[in-house]
Amino acid sequence: MTTIPVLDVLEEIITDVVDPWAVRVDAEAVFPRPAVNALGEAGLLGLMSAPEVGGMGLGLAEAAAVVRRLAASCGSTAMVVCMHYCATAIIEKYGPATVRREIAAGRHLSTLAFSETGSRSHFWAPLSTATPAGDQVRLEAAKSWVTAAGEASSYVWTSQATSGSGVSLWLVDAATPGVDVAAPFDGLGLRGNASSPVRASGALVPATALMGSDGAGLDIALGVTLPVFQILNASCSIGLMDAALAKMLAHVTSARLEHLGQNLADQPVTRQHVARAKGLADAASTLVDDAVVALSTGRADGPLRMLQAKAVAAETALSVLDIAMRVGGGAAFRHDIGIERHFRDARAAAVMAPTTDALQEFIGRALCGLPLFG
Repeated sequence: MTTIPVLDVLEEIITDVVDPWAVRVDAEAVFPRPAVNALGEAGLLGLMSAPEVGGMGLGLAEAAAVVRRLAASCGSTAMVVCMHYCATAIIEKYGPATVRREIAAGRHLSTLAFSETGSRSHFWAPLSTATPAGDQVRLEAAKSWVTAAGEASSYVWTSQATSGSGVSLWLVDAATPGVDVAAPFDGLGLRGNASSPVRASGALVPATALMGSDGAGLDIALGVTLPVFQILNASCSIGLMDAALAKMLAHVTSARLEHLGQNLADQPVTRQHVARAKGLADAASTLVDDAVVALSTGRADGPLRMLQAKAVAAETALSVLDIAMRVGGGAAFRHDIGIERHFRDARAAAVMAPTTDALQEFIGRALCGLPLFG
């Protein structure tokens, strides 16, 4: 994992707030508000905000390290921060200075509102509309999954362009009348990330809420947000593997086979499972780290590595967590061990847009010299 000074601050927050809340967040499906508040007070919500607005001015590598470490403690908190950083990347380039300063000060949590009921995980094809209404725009939408829905201060929102051609991006105040959370989230994993459907019915936002040019939203999403999302989502998967490996090792080195006078770790088959899990996790981590370097240095294979990062990390996490459950045996099914929580949290990445299936298609098209969409 990247060693950066900000991780020292993060470690205190994890010890004092995130860890103590993690089990409750999962068991009761409650939003990790104390953790988010603590991260904001420490300046970590403004990690990617520019110094000119009071932010830390740090980049993708540091954001990835923060999300990875958070995921090892609480997957829900990690996902909330992941989506906040994704939204911040766009707001930093196209949003108003007032909101940028609020994010940097830790008083504003944002998120993405891309996926929709009608187009499912095909976030690049929104069906929602934005209709000019004087100096305002009327939004109509059925967003399917919005992390931190009803908890975030704002949504970075996609719609069809007002001109009818292309995709547009809007910064939507979460308190806008007509913008409502359609249902609470009660899912298998990431249970506290409040990933709920959000609807807009006759919601009026200022025309100045447009970020970038009308119809240019997809280019912005693909060029600005997708690399951040891919790396940070992958980092979340890596963090879940970190936690699973640590808990698996703690279990096998302490659990006894009293009739043999041995620990589980004394069994060759157990050691082989542990070795395989560690090898898989390290390979995925190395690829994600390389993707960050490739993107940061402008390497020619940066876009390919970026696409691979989430797909590989998501699939590897499924394998590693499955091994951890098998090695843990019946004990791993208990809540107190903690492995099963990470096992459930790891299921989400494969179906979060762009899904692993979609990414493999994109990767295949890129390798064959074809455009991603076609």
